[in-house]
Amino acid sequence: MRQFDIAPANIFTDWRQLLSAPRLADAVMITVQDELHKDIAVAAANKGYDILLEKPMAVTAADCMEIYNAVKKNGVKLCVCHVLRYAPFFVKVKEIIDSGVIGEVATIQHTEGVGWWHQAHSYVRGNWRNEKLSSFMLLAKSCHDMDILSWWVGKKCVSVASFGHLKHFKAENKPACATDRCMTCPLADDGCSYSAKKFYMEMFDKSPREWPINVLVSEFTREALIEALNTGQYGRCVYACDNDVVDNQVVIMDFKDGVTANFTMTAFTPGGRQVKVMGTEGCIEGDEKTLRAFSFRTKKWQDYDLASKSGDVSDGHGGGDFGLMAAFIEALQYDDESRIRSGADQTISSHLMTFAAEEARLTNKVVVMDEFVRSLKKD
Repeated sequence: MRQFDIAPANIFTDWRQLLSAPRLADAVMITVQDELHKDIAVAAANKGYDILLEKPMAVTAADCMEIYNAVKKNGVKLCVCHVLRYAPFFVKVKEIIDSGVIGEVATIQHTEGVGWWHQAHSYVRGNWRNEKLSSFMLLAKSCHDMDILSWWVGKKCVSVASFGHLKHFKAENKPACATDRCMTCPLADDGCSYSAKKFYMEMFDKSPREWPINVLVSEFTREALIEALNTGQYGRCVYACDNDVVDNQVVIMDFKDGVTANFTMTAFTPGGRQVKVMGTEGCIEGDEKTLRAFSFRTKKWQDYDLASKSGDVSDGHGGGDFGLMAAFIEALQYDDESRIRSGADQTISSHLMTFAAEEARLTNKVVVMDEFVRSLKKD
């Protein structure tokens, strides 16, 4: 704190201390674990702070509604970190749709390839592996994608259906010779695609201070990493963890005016997102690095090369992190909430779609959005 010359009176050890003190800033950034979002966000809104809130808003639909109502009641700005709305690739898709060049959108196919190693790191060994410790997979990882589909379509979602499973990362798939920890496993060096030893050691050699290594250790030495893999959660066999979130899921959405969309979340890819938007006069397809649109009338493709703007998809969410922060600061600076694309109204809509989709998966039924929202109000 001395580095930033912060007065002792403005140093707090708990969020409750901060939010019980007189308001001392324009905004707060809430970046704690998901299950802590609701209480802090509601208290901050009641105190009059504008809020930058990590996604998801909260881990239950009821808590999301409580945040939404507190924000509206107090007239504060809310910016949820749905960074895809600010990333050049996804913004360009929206611009092409809105330009009318492909006519009216009829259906969208969208895939999030989580990546085999990212799934193992975050959703098998990591902090989002278990619903009781965080939330269900679609909310924890793919509420970004549900939100971007809602933004692209720009119409009310009428109903959803979903299917998904924990297919691979479970005890019955553990090789007979495997041990519970990768550092002692005979398959660790060249016999397992999910070897923590191989993955983290190779990552350490490339970028010892970067994510995900900085999740495992604070002292960036090989000895510290070996110790973390020998004793910590990230050194466990992926078939011997306490994970229960799905590793693959599909969601089918029916929007107003006959627009449909399907979304696939899967662990089993190198990583990255792919999209196809099919309209009455043409179509769009892309993979975050490149984007092109086809016109039925001209029978020609138009290419949009966004690589120079988007950067690596693992670095700042393809430029979305930087775009979101710029939008939030500008909204504060100019008192202009319209600069925020992921505000309270937009986020509650796509979050409720996400919760409805999970209910559809669990009940094996089509969930009608109006009925789902009414059930929340009764509760």
